[in-house]
Amino acid sequence: MSTDDTVDEAVEVLQQLGLKEYEAKCFVGLSRLSTGTAKHLSEITDVPRTRVYDAVRVLEAQGLVEVQHSSPQRFRAVPLAEATETLREQYEARVDRLSAALADAERVDAEQESPVQEVWTMSGTDAIANRSYALLTDAAEEVVFVIGDGTMLTDELIESLNALDSSVDLLIGAVTEELEAQIQEAIPRATTFLSGLGWLRTEVGADDDLAIGRLLLVDRSTILVSTLVPGTHEEQAVFGGGFRNGLIVIARRLLSQGLIPKRDPQTD
Repeated sequence: MSTDDTVDEAVEVLQQLGLKEYEAKCFVGLSRLSTGTAKHLSEITDVPRTRVYDAVRVLEAQGLVEVQHSSPQRFRAVPLAEATETLREQYEARVDRLSAALADAERVDAEQESPVQEVWTMSGTDAIANRSYALLTDAAEEVVFVIGDGTMLTDELIESLNALDSSVDLLIGAVTEELEAQIQEAIPRATTFLSGLGWLRTEVGADDDLAIGRLLLVDRSTILVSTLVPGTHEEQAVFGGGFRNGLIVIARRLLSQGLIPKRDPQTD
């Protein structure tokens, strides 16, 4: 990635974190300088000189830039570690405010009884991973998790699985012996198995344009199944709940192909 691409990416991320375009450009520009004047900063960022002062004023108020009151004034970015921590705290504060506001917002529909059966779809690895962690947190009896791709075995997933209560049965399947060995080492309390689900494995030269990423069954009542696009690893998922959900019944039978008989969740 070229320097220009790196700078553009940094500016884009800062805007996503709440800075305006000129503020983001000025901060990135100052992070590349020991100190700089408005004129110098304008030259390397293409921000109009008159707007540099406005942007720096905002950045100073947010604790991201320091100002030396000389003639001409000189500016410098605070150390990177301090800046990232400040931005992280500001972002988390915004998320907390959003969460509180949404929680306090009055519902416009009447409370309805939860449906016995439900199936939903969602996209994005982060969102799907977060839903998986939430489902694991709610587990009370049993978790069966088949990992169809090694990239799914993240530090966060390992931490969530290791944090399960000891009373929860934990069975984890893998599509390769190598992945099963990684799981055994990372999550020693789990009962592992080599999945017999051949369709979980992406074969070289296969015509299929999707591969299974993760298959999670919690307390025999809730299921999440995700697919990955080979190459891009774009992830999409369906999940459902309800003891009489046909999707749950199918999943139980499919999972039993990869479990040793005494731990088959259909017959246990």
